[in-house]
Amino acid sequence: MNQEAFDLLVLGSGAAGEKGAAQAAYFGKSVGLVEPEPSLGGATAGTTVPSKTLRETAVALSGLKARKLHGVDLSLRRQATVKDFLRHEQTVKGAEQTRVLNNMERHNVKIFSGMGSFVDNRTIRVDRTGEAPVYLEAKVILIATGSSPRRPDGIPDDPRIYDSDTVLTMQGMPKTLTVLGGGVIGCEYACTFSALGVDVTLVNAVETLLPFLDPAISNALKPAMERIGVRMQMPEMFNTCTALKNGIKISMESGLELTSDALMLATGRNSNTAALNLDAAGITPGKFARLETDKNYQVVHPETRKPVSGIYAVGDVIGAPALASTSMEQARYAMIKAFNLAPYKSHVAPILPMGIYTIPECFGAGLNEIECKEQGIEYVTGNAHCEHNARGMIIGDDDGFLKLIYEYDPDIEKPMVLLGVHMIGEIASEIGHLGLLALLSKATSDLFINACFNYPTLGELYKYATYDAMGARARRSTG
Repeated sequence: MNQEAFDLLVLGSGAAGEKGAAQAAYFGKSVGLVEPEPSLGGATAGTTVPSKTLRETAVALSGLKARKLHGVDLSLRRQATVKDFLRHEQTVKGAEQTRVLNNMERHNVKIFSGMGSFVDNRTIRVDRTGEAPVYLEAKVILIATGSSPRRPDGIPDDPRIYDSDTVLTMQGMPKTLTVLGGGVIGCEYACTFSALGVDVTLVNAVETLLPFLDPAISNALKPAMERIGVRMQMPEMFNTCTALKNGIKISMESGLELTSDALMLATGRNSNTAALNLDAAGITPGKFARLETDKNYQVVHPETRKPVSGIYAVGDVIGAPALASTSMEQARYAMIKAFNLAPYKSHVAPILPMGIYTIPECFGAGLNEIECKEQGIEYVTGNAHCEHNARGMIIGDDDGFLKLIYEYDPDIEKPMVLLGVHMIGEIASEIGHLGLLALLSKATSDLFINACFNYPTLGELYKYATYDAMGARARRSTG
């Protein structure tokens, strides 16, 4: 029997798996990585990076970045196909997959191509096409197998129906598209295809888009998406789907019917655990096949609440927030705990950012207004709008704004502690990181008031949002 032993075995080579493998290998641990797909990188390289590349291509070629540059015409050709827009995507995707491979080789991680499954809680069997299986043993096993799109009941098998894994294989550009599901994936793709000139309708089961965002950002996103052409049908509950000769028809419980050239499903995801033979390791998955973990990301049994020795899980396979950034942070921390890496004993980042790549982008970090109210925290808010910012006016971002939340202190002579940073607008996912660092540093209003920002920049928004919050405090304190 072909058998090898490692300190760590990683199942999956996406963002979480790559980070976990590299973290352990950096500290001299022997690491094996099992990946069933022909290329490394998982969904991060296969769909996340390509979808963001498609978005950037759509924004550039649609003319949205030339909003007020009079005389500039970057309107799209109606007959363009998805393939036309994915030329750069293919280059970026290939480069990302190569980068992951080079990173694993640089850390001496041994890669096994095939489907891994548990034999027991220390042994993984790797089934390889055309070859005998190989058996791998490890002191620690990290499950980072990601997730796959969830398909609602009643959806027919039709080539005009896509999900986030298949939409990038679309050959012809549809004239009309219905997106079923108003979560992050649904909103992002609705914006992208609308910018590409497709007539898009977004169907959402609840009345609010992305309700986990601060209400001001969530409420601003809907009209912003409508301005770029996305039609909204919400709240609407899906009932049936029918493949017609002239399109795909979906019917809602309200009686509403929509027919379009193509349908994209953005109706949630299931964790990729079905093929892992989890029973052999004493693991029971929960709802949507997700794995439950403790605070150190060690897998626990959902009924006994006992940890499964030596087995950790991170990333999409454990559920929300299921972002590449948070998945990598989880993997880093899990390996520190698994191997007791004393010099680096730390904690997972106490504040995790959210970057939503809609058009416009959204960002959130720290507490939002709803959370402040739920926790009984007194607060004030300050806003700064891009339309009043020189750089914002230059780029034509009339609708973007930054919102800062500070803890209320009635003494107007004292600085206020920053609690939350929220933004919608041009490159919000980038601008927000300045606020993230301030939050991690437990910064106060003095930081932004005393900082000198380049002019003209969107960074100035922080200073003027802070002035606005200080004004709100003064008005509240003086009655």
